[in-house]
Amino acid sequence: DIGCYTLGLLPPLSAMHSTICMGASVSMAHGIDKGSHGEYARKSVAVIGDSTFLHTGINGLINSFYNSGTSTVIILDNRITGMTGHQPNPATGISIKGSPAPQVNIEVLCRGMGISHVKVVDPFNVEECLGTLKEEVAREELSVIITNRPCIFADKSVISSPYYVLDDKCTGCKACVRLGCPAILWDSEKRLAFIDETLCTGCGLCPKVCKFEAIKQRGE
Repeated sequence: DIGCYTLGLLPPLSAMHSTICMGASVSMAHGIDKGSHGEYARKSVAVIGDSTFLHTGINGLINSFYNSGTSTVIILDNRITGMTGHQPNPATGISIKGSPAPQVNIEVLCRGMGISHVKVVDPFNVEECLGTLKEEVAREELSVIITNRPCIFADKSVISSPYYVLDDKCTGCKACVRLGCPAILWDSEKRLAFIDETLCTGCGLCPKVCKFEAIKQRGE
């Protein structure tokens, strides 16, 4: 789909093959499921944000369920329209005027359609996410994976102390760089990773992928 996650098209993630417009991902994934056969048949995965899903992704998911689709739909619920203005959406619980509003529960919505395989994961739990992705991509049925962390623009209270790299422990394996975090950079002369602390929000994801304990948080 089109949104923040479209940046995953670029290295180091290189995780997307096609993007068109808001809501198109779910329908495209279903079309690929139905249109590919034999040696060309592949499991398709759609990636869409909460705002875009509620805008015009629901109808594609209903159609996929109705026509026995087998794709996996990943809904990145970050409680905001992150790429195009930071507006609230029906899943944020806040109206366009900033007042409290009824909140759509995306998990309940998907289950209400009749979809049997709906899972909610914490995107900061790398092992859980990878395990769930592998499980659902291998499933020959329609499934939905929902992530549940707010965008930093939606909730600044989640900002914590920044992290930094210990040069003497960093091996240059680039595991942290492959996260695609804007704050994690590569020193081509030292051949080591380093963190721009002015960009780091302290999410704590990078130390989880570092096997050498080379990433620490300020104040530890």
